[in-house]
Amino acid sequence: MSNSPDDAYPPFKVQIAERVTRLPPYLFGRINGMLHNKRRAGDDVIDLGMGNPSDPPHQSVIDKLAEAAQDEGNHGYSKNIGIVNLRREVASKYFRKYGARLDPESEVIVCLGSKEGFSHMCLALMGPGDTAIVPAPYFPIHVYSVALASANVISLEVANSEKFLANIAYTCEHLYPKPKLLVLNYPHNPSSVVVEQWFFDEVVKLARKYGFMVLSDFAYADVAYDGYQPPSFLASKGAIDVGVEFTTMSKGYNMAGWRVGYCCGNAEMIRALGTIKGYYDYGMFQAIQIAAIVALRNTDTAVEEQSKIYQGRRNALCEGLSRLGWNITPPKAGMFVWAPIPDLWRQRMSTMDFGMMLLEKGNVAVSPGSGFGPAGEGYLRMSLVENEERLKQAVRQIKNCLRDAEANYSTKPAAVQPAAT
Repeated sequence: MSNSPDDAYPPFKVQIAERVTRLPPYLFGRINGMLHNKRRAGDDVIDLGMGNPSDPPHQSVIDKLAEAAQDEGNHGYSKNIGIVNLRREVASKYFRKYGARLDPESEVIVCLGSKEGFSHMCLALMGPGDTAIVPAPYFPIHVYSVALASANVISLEVANSEKFLANIAYTCEHLYPKPKLLVLNYPHNPSSVVVEQWFFDEVVKLARKYGFMVLSDFAYADVAYDGYQPPSFLASKGAIDVGVEFTTMSKGYNMAGWRVGYCCGNAEMIRALGTIKGYYDYGMFQAIQIAAIVALRNTDTAVEEQSKIYQGRRNALCEGLSRLGWNITPPKAGMFVWAPIPDLWRQRMSTMDFGMMLLEKGNVAVSPGSGFGPAGEGYLRMSLVENEERLKQAVRQIKNCLRDAEANYSTKPAAVQPAAT
């Protein structure tokens, strides 16, 4: 009989928490795996999948970061709610741009990107048995954050704003317990749906009537086209009584890797988020916060110019796809085109398989709409992070890929029919 320790005990088993096992599978895994392998093999893949800004921040912001990093006093732990001057600058922007008055001491908190803040806010507000309403198709973190808080999700289609409002009311009337939280995301990712201020006015009325809280994800506040100005939830009367809004400097300011976001609104909800953050982090590197102040205070013109750059890219991609016969509606805001797959191909294969074909045969990576839930089936999300020439090249590669695929499809032998009996 062996005296090996391996024989003395049963096999060790790692027991993953239920909140993790409840998470849905990562549907972009196949795309990302093939993209990685093709690039390792030397293929020049045009990546329209991830919304990762490719342009740098304004030079004055980079210079301020370098200067602040030389100050020995900026290298210790920072307040996890953000330094007061940054919170004041955020409040100043909200008043200047949206007319919303915020107390920087109690109604503004700095986050490590809006994604971190959103996730921890769900943890602060939600628990087992609670339900959140999220827009469909959905940005994955809107669902995953609720699931990680051990709460439940109801997704409602977002394409028609009036119908979305009616469905919120219907859900609140017929669900018990009533939903605790409503997630909003305008300009919407992935579909690029936009709203006007009246929509948020109606949301506030519904929140008061049915007693749910509101989380507005305003990630694309600074990227808009053709004169459209995305409204802020907090600009609606009474909004601060029922909810908060998350914004980020990742998009319009080209500071994605800096991880600067902020949450503004209801003081009690802000305090709850601060409590959670107090247990999880020690705040953002202070030199980054100082540079973010410069960005908010001095680079409005650069942010407007960045929107014009994205608008040119939008035009290049939408016009190119339209010439191929795709039914494209140019977005009014955001950094994505939400493109319906041509009917011929939608009838032949799933959205995921279509996206894999574009990557494998055309060297163009996209985000299949099914990765954003069932409501995304039949669509592709295509980002505007590449320059106009690369986007035009992507259209040419898509054209050639589909032409070759159609030729191969047409030459396949027809299925043999059974003989009549």
